[in-house]
Amino acid sequence: MVSYKFPKVKPAPAKDLFKHGIELFNEQAFFECHEVLEELWKPTRGPRRLFLQSIIHLAVAFYHHQQRNPAGADRQLRKGLKKLAGYLPEHEGINTEKLYREALTFLEGGRTASEFPKIT
Repeated sequence: MVSYKFPKVKPAPAKDLFKHGIELFNEQAFFECHEVLEELWKPTRGPRRLFLQSIIHLAVAFYHHQQRNPAGADRQLRKGLKKLAGYLPEHEGINTEKLYREALTFLEGGRTASEFPKIT
């Protein structure tokens, strides 16, 4: 029997995970965005935890919208907006005021799936 030794894989730095999560969000890969940011969110403590959770809620909301689940989308949008409100107008290089405004417009029915907000 041959024994294999697998090299230890270093976890991706938090900065890389965050950047990748934002890229996935902007590519409308909302489920994948949620998975990546959740990996970063789980061990995080303090104010950043709530900020990450706000973006995760928005990603999940838009995923629900893609899956034609308006009730789930609305519920997650409301949670995300409530948490994101504490990080306006800018946080970690993100224009949170713009994201908040666009997500709120989406919630109020002023946007379609082709007009999902982008994180800038």
